[in-house]
Amino acid sequence: MGGNLYALDFDGVLCDSCGESSRSALKAAKIRWPWLFGQVDSAMETWIIDQMHILRPVVETGYENLLLVRLLVELQVPSVRKSSVADGLTVEAILENWSQLKPIIMKEWDEERDALIDLFGRVRDEWIDNDLSGWIGSNRFYPGVADALRFASSQLYIVTTKQARFADALLRELAGVSLPAERIYGLGTGPKVEVLKQLQEMPEHQGLSLHFVEDRLATLKNVIKEPTLAGWDLYLGRWGYNTEKERAEAESIPRIQLLDLSDFSKKLK
Repeated sequence: MGGNLYALDFDGVLCDSCGESSRSALKAAKIRWPWLFGQVDSAMETWIIDQMHILRPVVETGYENLLLVRLLVELQVPSVRKSSVADGLTVEAILENWSQLKPIIMKEWDEERDALIDLFGRVRDEWIDNDLSGWIGSNRFYPGVADALRFASSQLYIVTTKQARFADALLRELAGVSLPAERIYGLGTGPKVEVLKQLQEMPEHQGLSLHFVEDRLATLKNVIKEPTLAGWDLYLGRWGYNTEKERAEAESIPRIQLLDLSDFSKKLK
């Protein structure tokens, strides 16, 4: 026995998808709230995309990008404000307080998570159908990652809140990697802690060293809370969607190892 199993987050660990997710969210927001964009010109759209790169660390699931786009418009255009939190709000404050802001705006805008997830997925599907090369080109794998995946000697699983069909398409088109469908745990397969429990219980994984690489500190902290997951080595990717403050906090947590991109690629190989 022996060997290694790596459970890998997708966005922020393997792939920088911020350009694509921000543009898809803008397209979807225009469909969901067309009245909101009457006063949004191309310059403001560019500003929104720029701010979305700053705010990306707060996004756990893709649909949240739509909420962020709308909130950014409300910051800039007081006449369209429907939320109590927008007045005086800054991008920095959103970054610090997103977990408190999100339920407030969902309620005040009368939005439902599943409907936003469906819309976000539909917009991406239409972009892929109409302009595959444009959609693919809005994503990029981090340097060295594609080769590391292709030549990995470890057992690899993708554990992501991205819809599996999009992760699979990007693995194939950008990285030249074809993983069996049962190795990609995407949106709808349950919380990541539950997926890790499933993976460690599989008979074929007994005796393997277990590693989980993530770029969200909150997710790693959730794993630490689960006593049954004590056997996993946990890594926070420095290159991913996290902040300097989160990286500093991670350094104070014994279970978490901070990982540089070059070391990550070496580990997979």
